[in-house]
Amino acid sequence: MPMRRRGLPAVVFAPMLPSAGCSGAPAGTAARPAFTRGRGDAMPTPILRKERLIPGKTSKLVLHAPEIAAKARPGHFVMLRMSPEGERIPLTIADADAARGEITIVYLVLGKSTALLEAMEAGDAIPDVCGPLGRPTRIEKLGTVICVGGGTGIAAMHHIARGHSRAGNHVVAIIGAREKQLLLFEKELAGFVDELVICTDDGSYGRKGLVTEPLVERLAAGGVGEVVAVGPVPMMAAVSEATRPFGVPTTVSLNPIMVDGIGMCGACRVSVGGKTKFACVDGPEFDGHQVDFDELRRRLAAFREQEATSFDRYRKEQPHGN
Repeated sequence: MPMRRRGLPAVVFAPMLPSAGCSGAPAGTAARPAFTRGRGDAMPTPILRKERLIPGKTSKLVLHAPEIAAKARPGHFVMLRMSPEGERIPLTIADADAARGEITIVYLVLGKSTALLEAMEAGDAIPDVCGPLGRPTRIEKLGTVICVGGGTGIAAMHHIARGHSRAGNHVVAIIGAREKQLLLFEKELAGFVDELVICTDDGSYGRKGLVTEPLVERLAAGGVGEVVAVGPVPMMAAVSEATRPFGVPTTVSLNPIMVDGIGMCGACRVSVGGKTKFACVDGPEFDGHQVDFDELRRRLAAFREQEATSFDRYRKEQPHGN
C-alpha cells in the first residue's frame, strides 16, 4: 500500500530484495521527492568510471542511473547501500547528465560503508542506489552568488554553482583545504565560474588562510545576493557567522546522520529557527543563520565510538589488515 508521511507524495515499495535498487525524483519542480522502489530480481547500479582524487581517501564515481539522472537537480542526494546487510548512507549528487543517464558522486573514506564503496571498481555494481532525494536548491536570478566549499563538500557545491551559472548569475567560488593535495574540483569549477578563489591552511596553494577571509572581503564590496556553503560543519558555521553582519541570505547543506532518507525515522532531525526539521525531506539545505550547529555537531558525534569500532574490525578482516 502507498504510504504518506508529513506531506510527502505517495511512496510505493516493492518487497525488499537483497539487491533491489530504487530510483525516481520530484515531479516537475515539486519540493518533495516521489520515488518507486525497483521491481524485479535485481536492479544494481553499474559503476561506469572511477577516479581516485586523493588515493585512499577520496574518490569520484560515475554511475549509470538514467532514472535518477533524468530528475536530479542541484542539491539532491542519493542513498546507497553496499550490501544487503549494510547501512544506507547519503551522498550528495555532484553532477548529473540526463542525456547520458549518468550521475556523479564523491565520497571521503571515513568508515566501513565508504571503505566497502572504495573497494569497488569500474564495472562493479552498487546493490542499492535510491534517489534523487531531498529538496533541490532554490536557484533564481540574483546577480552575484558566492559558493563556498570545503573538503568533499566542494563536489556538492560544484553542482549548485553550475546551476546558478546556468541561471545567469555571476558566480564566485571560494574553495579551501588544509593543503594543495586535498583540493577537489578546481578544474571543473574553473570551467564555468566567473571568479575562483583558492585557500589553503598552510599556504601551499592559492592564498593562505580560511575561506571566510576572502568571503568577508567580497561581502564588504557589496552586491552579493546569496552565499551558499557546503562542507565540514565548522566551516559552514563560520561562513554563516561571517555573513550575518552583512545581512546576506546564507544557505548551508547539512549532513546529519541519516537512516532511511525519506522522512520516516527522524534520525536526521536538526533544529532550524528553534523548530525541528528533517534534513532528508525538509532539506538538506537550510538558512545558515537559523541552524543550531552546536546540536548538529553533538548528534554527528553520537555514534563515533561505534563507527570507529566497526571500521577497525573491517580493516583487521582484510587480507593485509588495512
